[in-house]
Amino acid sequence: MMKPQKIPSLQPPTSSLLLRWYDKNRRIMPWRALASETPNPYRVWLSEVMLQQTTVGAVAPYFQKFVKRWPRIEDLAAADLDDILRIWAGLGYYRRARSLHECAAKIVNDYGGVFPQDEKVLLDLPGFGPYTAAAVRAIAFDERANVVDGNVERVVARIFGIKTPLPKAKTELRAAAERLLPKSRYCDYAQALMDLGATICTPRNAKCDLCPWRKSCRALVFGIVETLPRRTKARPKPVRRAIAFVLINDRGEILLRQRPKTGLLGGMMEVPSSMWCEGDMPMLAHVRREAPVTARWTLVPGIVHHVFSHFELEVQVAVSRNNKHLAGHWVAVDQLADEALPSVMRKIIAWAVQADRRS
Repeated sequence: MMKPQKIPSLQPPTSSLLLRWYDKNRRIMPWRALASETPNPYRVWLSEVMLQQTTVGAVAPYFQKFVKRWPRIEDLAAADLDDILRIWAGLGYYRRARSLHECAAKIVNDYGGVFPQDEKVLLDLPGFGPYTAAAVRAIAFDERANVVDGNVERVVARIFGIKTPLPKAKTELRAAAERLLPKSRYCDYAQALMDLGATICTPRNAKCDLCPWRKSCRALVFGIVETLPRRTKARPKPVRRAIAFVLINDRGEILLRQRPKTGLLGGMMEVPSSMWCEGDMPMLAHVRREAPVTARWTLVPGIVHHVFSHFELEVQVAVSRNNKHLAGHWVAVDQLADEALPSVMRKIIAWAVQADRRS
């Protein structure tokens, strides 16, 4: 009979070790206050909303555009939503942009432009959930708050050797993270834990020899670092299919329209398309009535594929040249960057323009 494996004596993961490491290795980011500066709640909040389900590298240029255009929350509250969506285009999850605008207006109207610090009040603001409220409280106001994002979940799962798969493990991971909170320096600690996960305790090829908590890590002791956190196997996403209609006039402009204000990609610009439905790709002959005009439509070879959070989309592109001066929102190809076009629409247009130039 095999003897149970003895767990080596581990040091407790102390905040002092992590903060010492952070003081030497903190990342410089456009929204992060330097060690000698006081955090700006507006910039903290804006960055946290942008960073949800997006990488630091992708967010940085968008953040800089936003604060250059709207340097204060009062400026953002007074902005036109279409302008916000236009600059946001490409970041995805466009509901965040709409909530951002609503939240800015509420803070200006109800709180004089001053960010509230109370957790319950924050949770009542548009777009705020437990994570964003905790991040603003800790980073902007140095209050005791348990800030747990994906990076923190990974660090905590490995330190404590938590094998329960995500998403079931979220409650357990939050409780474990709560036990690690220090008695002060909540702002620095929250960012230190995020930086540790982003730069050292990475999903692959973790740099365990550089980790300030390496002598506290159960996953390292048992050689299971890269197997944690475990995840329940995701179900395959449903696939929706459609035909997009790209109409090009004699000036080389493309006809766009605005999507409904509510729902998926609400308020964004698009090229017209058939309904996005599960099942086989629709036949062009069956969906011509959904085209913006009666015209001679030609299907472009190939399919545009795009992944949303809850489904995948496959689109065939139909192109038509139209020399009639029809009413509508016509945009030159070299001016599309100024439109609030989501990534999927930019893919569709690029596919159509390439095919049109070849024909």
